[in-house]
Amino acid sequence: MMRVFSGPSHPELAKGICAHLGVPLSPIHYQRFSDDCLYIQLGETVRNHDVFIVQTISAPTSDHLIELFMMLDIARSAGARSVHAVIPYFSYARSDKKDAPRISITARLMADLIVQSGAQHVMTMTLHSPQVHGFFSVPTDHLTALPCFVDHFKKRDLRSTVVVSPDIGHAKRASKLASALGGLPMAAGNKVRVSDTEVVMRDWVGSRPRGVEHALIFDDEIANGGTMFEAIRALKEEGVRRFTVACTHGIFSGQAIERFAAMPEIEEIVTTDTVAIPEGKRLPNMTILSVAGVFAEAIRCNAMGRSVGKLFAFWPEDEPGQPGLGQAE
Repeated sequence: MMRVFSGPSHPELAKGICAHLGVPLSPIHYQRFSDDCLYIQLGETVRNHDVFIVQTISAPTSDHLIELFMMLDIARSAGARSVHAVIPYFSYARSDKKDAPRISITARLMADLIVQSGAQHVMTMTLHSPQVHGFFSVPTDHLTALPCFVDHFKKRDLRSTVVVSPDIGHAKRASKLASALGGLPMAAGNKVRVSDTEVVMRDWVGSRPRGVEHALIFDDEIANGGTMFEAIRALKEEGVRRFTVACTHGIFSGQAIERFAAMPEIEEIVTTDTVAIPEGKRLPNMTILSVAGVFAEAIRCNAMGRSVGKLFAFWPEDEPGQPGLGQAE
């Protein structure tokens, strides 16, 4: 027997997952006391059930983490047969190494806390640093939204298009998208992060993106947009005039939305619903793809004891053609 609960961070995605699974979304009772402490109660019995808790780690990040810890602990303490943390966006995946003195490798710390809270299995999507997958000491399914993007962009006119990774560290993802879209040319930028809001594109790795009219810039996430805006500036110097911006996690913090709205050369912004995007941030040229089907299939495979390998974030390079979402990858 299965129970699916949603934390407060993204109940709409949880409802979509349940719709694909054909099961109801179980209720929770949530309250914040006057002293700012939280109270959470799972609204249905979980004893001897497989419990899936959906909670994306977006702003307010600390609140959503505490809520997740509490719900995992509740499920474990209430006799659940298995406890699964479904985390569409794991924001601390950026903190994957010690690159300054006296700092925390926070991704590993959060992974430990999730497991200690009661998670026996974790599902997440498109980690900023793939090695964070290994920080979890329980089975972890690192899923991909790539089939969703492939299905979407195959309906577009992609003549004279280059797929661009603004960060050489994520070039493999962009390369797979380019290959899945019929072998489009691909370019990767060598960026240097100056601060949380400032990025400098030093040069291009491999062939330069010259002689094309349209660039499809593909990254794992957009926070304040600094990387995307710098990539667009550098691509304009190469003669590119039309742009499509795509990412799995649309955070759109700071002035990102205002800056995107002021750039008519951006024809479309494509993201997914791993993070809840309020109406005020939804621009007319923004398309939000749902990943509910991907997570629902992963949950179904886990519940039925089937392999989840075809949903993982790393497609085999020699696979003959890339499937759509309906084919599960």
